[in-house]
Amino acid sequence: MLATTDGELGDGRIVVLREVVPEQQRVLVYTDRRSAKAAQLALHPWGTLVMWSPALGWQLRCRVALSLDTSGLSVTSRWARIKLSPAAQDYLSPLPPGTELDECEQAPPRDPEALAHFAVVDAQVQALDWLELHPDGQRRAIFEGGRARWVQP
Repeated sequence: MLATTDGELGDGRIVVLREVVPEQQRVLVYTDRRSAKAAQLALHPWGTLVMWSPALGWQLRCRVALSLDTSGLSVTSRWARIKLSPAAQDYLSPLPPGTELDECEQAPPRDPEALAHFAVVDAQVQALDWLELHPDGQRRAIFEGGRARWVQP
């Protein structure tokens, strides 16, 4: 889940982590550049990513600095990888996400120029709060500013 704000209200949504760049402490997600998420991070470029691994019993909370790439190699190379996949459908509508439709209105035809709508959200991890949930007891650590410390779960 990625949580952002419009300056007054918090907003959260499920996102798909498309890439993780561990050596740079970055994660990338895709979005429609016309989305509320894109508008929010343009004005308030901070957010929180919350992730859960049931296999590991780990909960991660990452404070992130957000930027939106809407053009250039970062965008075109990633679009080239997904444009023929089912994931591309998310970016092919001529209508922005959240546009109200009449009850019986059919979705409009897909836009072949959808690359104009595709964007990459770059989330630079600033701090990570790690919690391990375990039957024998929880453990929690915070990683921030090149420092790690154990804290009470």
